[in-house]
Amino acid sequence: MAVFVYAENINGSYKKAAFEAVSYAKEIADQLQDTVTALAVNPTDPADKLYGYGATKVVNIQDEHLKSFSARAYAKALGEIADGNIVVFPHTTDASSIAPMFAVENGYALITNVLEAPSSTAPVTVKRKAFSGKGFMNAQAEGDKVVLTVSQNAFGTKENRVDGSEETRAMSIANEDTKVLSHEQSSGKLDLKEAEIVVSAGRGMKGPENWGMIEELAEVLGAATACSKPVSDIGWRPHSEHVGQTGKAIAPNLYIAVGISGAIQHLAGVNSSKTIVVINNDPEAPFFKSADYGVVGDALEIVPKLTEKIKALKG
Repeated sequence: MAVFVYAENINGSYKKAAFEAVSYAKEIADQLQDTVTALAVNPTDPADKLYGYGATKVVNIQDEHLKSFSARAYAKALGEIADGNIVVFPHTTDASSIAPMFAVENGYALITNVLEAPSSTAPVTVKRKAFSGKGFMNAQAEGDKVVLTVSQNAFGTKENRVDGSEETRAMSIANEDTKVLSHEQSSGKLDLKEAEIVVSAGRGMKGPENWGMIEELAEVLGAATACSKPVSDIGWRPHSEHVGQTGKAIAPNLYIAVGISGAIQHLAGVNSSKTIVVINNDPEAPFFKSADYGVVGDALEIVPKLTEKIKALKG
């Protein structure tokens, strides 16, 4: 019986989180000597993209009702197809709201925010984030049916091309929960949760007029931009860039924090970053205790110099 995985897309295009979830499902399938079946809702990207990460079969669910997102309707659609003992979801905003409904309606245990492949599959035992990302725990599923949501940027995307097949499944799932009145999507920016590098800043920038240097550094590095909660609260930056316990939780390979003191609420959203660099003029800033590298000094002087150095290195 196959391992199933939900391959999320935006406007038909697969997200990086989908490739990571398929990679994760492939790792489990290899442990079980089984195959991976990926489920996608109204995709326009070719199934070949998922074969590249280990999906042996891709089921394309075509349903006009699901053009408007509803966690309940998506859970019902996926539940009509997924019948494996293990079903994998990415831990994105949408997928992490589908997964609990799917689990409850189909009799699965649920383990969220997993970081590694299971150390055991009988019963499923896996390492996950706990206490808002401030700790880790090993969770064990009771029963032989389990849903796992994979924390973004934790497992990584792993190319593992297989020969795959594609099936189109026409459905008509009533979406009675949600009516979309308007839809706005930012363009030209990296998705914060999927970004490998993030440049973030706080009140140490002294005003929104100085944010150009943060954006320039991010552009040079190919990074996404983020901010602390106080900055978004006072309107210097949009709330979509707020990272922390009450904002977005991220796990990039490199997180550069500029002029952020490092309160525990902020750390809760970024402490899964592989490498943390802190730039702050206060040598006693709490963030330095969590940093891999720290620079004490005026951010308004350091950031432009850092940008110029990186530009020079890139030729």
